[in-house]
Amino acid sequence: MELASTIRHDGEGGVVDDLATVRGTTRWIQQQAGLPSAGGLVADEELRAGIVGVRRAVRALFARVVSPAPPSPADAHVLMPAAEALDRLNAAAARELVAPQLDWPTEGAPAARLLSAEDDPLVRLVAALARDAVDFLSGPEREQLRACHAPRCVRYFIKSHGRQEWCRPSCGNRARVARHYERTRGAATGEGPPRREP
Repeated sequence: MELASTIRHDGEGGVVDDLATVRGTTRWIQQQAGLPSAGGLVADEELRAGIVGVRRAVRALFARVVSPAPPSPADAHVLMPAAEALDRLNAAAARELVAPQLDWPTEGAPAARLLSAEDDPLVRLVAALARDAVDFLSGPEREQLRACHAPRCVRYFIKSHGRQEWCRPSCGNRARVARHYERTRGAATGEGPPRREP
């Protein structure tokens, strides 16, 4: 979800791409504590392009998940075909050879981890992002994925309760204000239903 959310509303009516530059990509990577080698990694253009390629695939597959509802308006007009997105995501995940390893301390429960045969931290990072997307898209949370359709919002979110329509309360407020505006404007111009008097 964090990768897909690098395309977001800027708070002023536009859209921001956190991965638009190498500097922005480096900043985003360093904020992702759970990614391998993320802490001190500095992006270059090749890494930025690899991460953006995975994000494009993820957002295309997110659009497939939320269908027949409309996808996020941020990139709905440039989504790659789902088959191409699958190929790109799987190819990125396959760039790192990993083997599952079981850790079982004397005191405590066993835990699994992946042992990598890859030396290049840039390859490991892109592959880890792709594997995370594969895990999400093949897991149970996929069924709760939604595109937020509040005015100016471009995020996908996980629906956490039955009546949730927006990614954040602020989006719900914007949607209600927009509906109210449309109703009152329509009533004032005679284009919409008449406004009820209390």
